[in-house]
Amino acid sequence: MFLLNQHILNDIEVYIQNHLHNEIMTMTLESQVDLEYCRQSENITIDLEDYIKNRRKPTLNQVLFRFIDHAGVSDVDIYKKAGIDRKLFSKIRSNPDYRPSKNTTISLALALQLDSDDTEELLSAAGYSLSDSNVFDLVIQYCLENNIHDMYSVNVALDHFNQKTL
Repeated sequence: MFLLNQHILNDIEVYIQNHLHNEIMTMTLESQVDLEYCRQSENITIDLEDYIKNRRKPTLNQVLFRFIDHAGVSDVDIYKKAGIDRKLFSKIRSNPDYRPSKNTTISLALALQLDSDDTEELLSAAGYSLSDSNVFDLVIQYCLENNIHDMYSVNVALDHFNQKTL
């Protein structure tokens, strides 16, 4: 059996201390990097929350019911005129995150007899827009600009251009 002399034991102790010191230094640096990352991440999160808070526009639910209140009509009148059922309208009313189809949103705009700008606002709140490169959208835009809000007349125009009706 080989016995280690004191010189080797001292060398081992120095070796361990150096490596432990280096490991502790590495861990300390890594902790500082992690801490800095957390700070940056928190700043980004706070900046993002502020950005959303300052830039977020009203939901479809808020915009729709503002238009309904402004028009002074009942919810029942609007959903019947728009040709949508009570359950769907209730879902729109009760769930601010619910996003109805583009056709449903257009039907509601027509039922409210909104102009082009107000219709765009309502569509935008639902995440939609009217495009100048889509025949369906052009028919709707024409009807809005010419105060054609009657669902039957709009559907006749859409059908004439071989578009899906509302």
